[in-house]
Amino acid sequence: LSSGDKGLGVGCTSRGELDQFTAVLNYLVGFGYTGKWSIIIWLCPGWTLSKQPRRRSLSFIPLAFLCSTGPFHTPAIKSTCSAKIQVKSPIPHMKLSLISHQVCWLTPEQTAGKQKPYMYTQGQAVLNRSFFPGFDTPAVKSTYSATIKVPEGFTAVMSATTWEKQEKDNTFTFKMSQPIPSYLIALAVGDIVSAEVGPRSRVWAEPCLIEAAKKEYDGVIEEFLAVGEKLFGPYVWGRYDVLFMPPSFPFGGMENPCITFVTPCLLAGDRSLVDVVIHEISHSWFGNLVTNANWGEFWLNEGFTMYAQRRISTVVYGAAYTCLEAATGRALLRQHMDNTGEDHPLNKLRVKIEQGVNPDDTYNETPYEKGYCFVSYLAHLVGDQSKFDAFLQAYVNQFKFQSIMADDALEFFLEYFPELKKKGVATIPGFEFDRWLNTPGWPPYLPDLSPGETLMKPAEELAELWAASSLNMEAIKAVDVSAWKTYQLIFFLDKILQKSPLPDTNVAKLSETYPKISKAQNAELRLRWCQIVLKNNHEPEFGKVKDFLHSQGKQKYTVPIYRAMWSGSESARALAVETFSATAPQLHVNVQNYVKKILASEPGGT
Repeated sequence: LSSGDKGLGVGCTSRGELDQFTAVLNYLVGFGYTGKWSIIIWLCPGWTLSKQPRRRSLSFIPLAFLCSTGPFHTPAIKSTCSAKIQVKSPIPHMKLSLISHQVCWLTPEQTAGKQKPYMYTQGQAVLNRSFFPGFDTPAVKSTYSATIKVPEGFTAVMSATTWEKQEKDNTFTFKMSQPIPSYLIALAVGDIVSAEVGPRSRVWAEPCLIEAAKKEYDGVIEEFLAVGEKLFGPYVWGRYDVLFMPPSFPFGGMENPCITFVTPCLLAGDRSLVDVVIHEISHSWFGNLVTNANWGEFWLNEGFTMYAQRRISTVVYGAAYTCLEAATGRALLRQHMDNTGEDHPLNKLRVKIEQGVNPDDTYNETPYEKGYCFVSYLAHLVGDQSKFDAFLQAYVNQFKFQSIMADDALEFFLEYFPELKKKGVATIPGFEFDRWLNTPGWPPYLPDLSPGETLMKPAEELAELWAASSLNMEAIKAVDVSAWKTYQLIFFLDKILQKSPLPDTNVAKLSETYPKISKAQNAELRLRWCQIVLKNNHEPEFGKVKDFLHSQGKQKYTVPIYRAMWSGSESARALAVETFSATAPQLHVNVQNYVKKILASEPGGT
């Protein structure tokens, strides 16, 4: 589908209206489904139908493909400016091999409860095109409805504003009344139960996890939502539920409207990772309500969301804690750019996604942390936090339910602050907006994190003691880490990792001294401990690396550990091959592919 003036591909700015999407699916335990689709589309003036099938590209899936199992017809033109096209395509039984990139089918052994199979969908970035026929680009938003029939003993949940269940035939009906891009349409089916944790929130999980989920999140979600509404405007999605996924779920969280899908790694048992949900809540305004028009502008979703997350965090936890967390994010960005090289084209904020480039590759620290730095720079130009908060509310109100480009956002910023436009802030040498968007590398501006010094300085000093060739155990034991919060421990481990490899025997002594760290069940601590073990080739604890990779499949944890193994010793590389052979079937296909790339590269060259 294309405009007479501009193709609606990667850089689209013209947009049509997808009026409604309807699906009826019959979920089958035997790893498949049957169903039919009805899609109603409005064509804008000058639009034509085209046949340009490109697998996993950002172009629309052409109607010729959508209608391969049935014809489409064009009713009478309702006005001089639009025509209505209706597509009805019955879908035969879909085999796993055709949809495995998007629909994840798990055996009972791959779930937390080990009792029943489970399926879920993951649409971002361009995977929902293999789940249903549609316009799989964030430039197009629509409402949708779905009817899902599941076997007895199973529950279906979707990213929808209204849900109903017909007990007689175990059929669930869903309706999303707000327009959303296709990648936010999500479905999960399994042995799932729920528990209320707030006036507009519940947690969902397998029965074996539900009590832990309720204990961890009872009361906290509403606090985050209330602060977000005060800062950014009304929460328009009705309920905010959280579904704790099976361990193989590849992301920390996926911001599907009304029900965020999250990794069970967040169930740390001590509420030390509940703030991760702040990020997904922040997407309710930045990403879900105001959306990047294509995946080359992914930073619009994630950079603004990181900024919003840290604004909420500052209100809830204080500036020192937020700056400490931001410092860990900066360390991840440094690690990412060291691995890829600063000049890598994916280290631009505006990424050029051409044919053959996988939009999923934009999922790295750059759009998140460099994007955060750019939004922080805009706030720095304004110089008044309350004024910038007001701008963010106006920005959301201006572009809500729309998909935009960076140029739209920056033009609105300059119009909102005409005095800054008059000063020519868009072209300040070294900080040009064009440089921010189109030049790879380290951010030209870094926000001030000095309020976190009271938490960071003790961690930095302790890391220096552990990096010494001769350990001063008296000075080390004088530092009481028992009261440190999780992000202070993370910051400390990041510093240890930066200084690794340490002198011989130091890692063994570190492990012995801090069992709170070396035996932690907190996933963020486990990730960093595994990286330290590998970078120091501390073979006695290689088993912890193996156990962690067997316990979860989150991309943020799995890929860096395989990269560390492949860059390490011969025994570490052997561990990588052995572990991937055993765990590959439980990993999401995207994570599998990233690990395969690492294992196919030159050892030490990842």
